[in-house]
Amino acid sequence: MFILCYEKCSTCKAAIKWLDAQKMNYEVRDIKGENPNYEELQQWHEKSGLPIKRFFNTSGLVYRGLNLKDKLASMSDEDKLKLLATDGMLVKRPLLVSENDILLGFKEEEWKQKLLK
Repeated sequence: MFILCYEKCSTCKAAIKWLDAQKMNYEVRDIKGENPNYEELQQWHEKSGLPIKRFFNTSGLVYRGLNLKDKLASMSDEDKLKLLATDGMLVKRPLLVSENDILLGFKEEEWKQKLLK
């Protein structure tokens, strides 16, 4: 299991703190330094069953700077995945990849249900 996060992100810090409190084994991957590639994003999207829009960090500066709120609706899923692969700061974080689940953002109740089975 690994978690993609940005070191300055308070939500990422909270997620890591929670994982540590649960004594879970995981690896940390810097979403800015080691951006997810197209193939990874495609696999995670399929595995998650979530709409691709959920993979975007809609509150991020890069998202807003590219005016993606207006552009995403007219883009194909493939183009959205390609765009996500260009910059880790476009990707919703934290993003936890485990054997069974893909978790986007940190919602403690959801993480409890998925990871503490």
